[in-house]
Amino acid sequence: MKPTKLILIGMLVWACSSPKEAPINLYEQSWIHGSDNCADNADAPIQVVQYNTNTWILRQNKCINFEAPFMFLFFGDDKALLMDTGATADEASFPLYKTVTGLVDQWVEKNGDVELIVAHTHKHGDHYAADDQFKGKPSTTVVGLETEEVIDFFNFENWPEETTEFDLGNRLLSIIPIPGHQASSIAIYDNKTKILLTGDSFYPGRLYIKDWDAFKQSTQRLVDFTSKHDISVILGNHIEMTRNAGVDYPMGTTYQPEEHVLPLNNDTLYELLSALNKLGNVPTKEIHDSFIIYPIN
Repeated sequence: MKPTKLILIGMLVWACSSPKEAPINLYEQSWIHGSDNCADNADAPIQVVQYNTNTWILRQNKCINFEAPFMFLFFGDDKALLMDTGATADEASFPLYKTVTGLVDQWVEKNGDVELIVAHTHKHGDHYAADDQFKGKPSTTVVGLETEEVIDFFNFENWPEETTEFDLGNRLLSIIPIPGHQASSIAIYDNKTKILLTGDSFYPGRLYIKDWDAFKQSTQRLVDFTSKHDISVILGNHIEMTRNAGVDYPMGTTYQPEEHVLPLNNDTLYELLSALNKLGNVPTKEIHDSFIIYPIN
């Protein structure tokens, strides 16, 4: 595989690769990770990485917001789905709409019109801050944040036990309810790339758990799903762990030069479930190599 070439275009960083179906190796992908002194930071506000011909991954600059969330854009024949809108509302400092519609325009030119759907992994401010950039725009639907709005849009009949499907047009996504971190949390499985998105419920960082029982049940639901489906990588919305096993960056840091890789895998998910089951009904903080179980309240 040819190495990724980073090109600075205006305000955005693009990771360009040859236009072929084979995905990039996310275990080798470098991400913008902030600066010790943000006044000297020269990174773009959004890093844009093409995963394959119809999938994109975006990351927000840590010097704009320390959360530095990831966002994901999937294209089908009829619809494009953007999962999450980042941690900053201001379009001048965080031009997410301009960035995403630029990608959509490229797609439309080659493949035909699509409707843009903007949805969310869950209702926390660092994942929907830029929603207003998209509201009221042509051919764009912004899915609501409340549990009932998620249920209605994705046509759940038995939340949270049921997994439902959402078709982008020759690209089927499975929508899995995973409340516990937050009540309306969902995971997304892309049947094309075999990517499983798990939001803030499972990622290399501090797994903040608001509802202990619901989180355990949701983790079991994810494990049950992965036992029946091929999984290429599991991708969450943040990186908070370092490359040193069990060591995280302090909350609020704007500089993470030795980050853990973004992808996790089935074995690490099973490790989480096993740990939760051993802890039983007592919410307990516990440090693991690639994540930290972190009950709140």
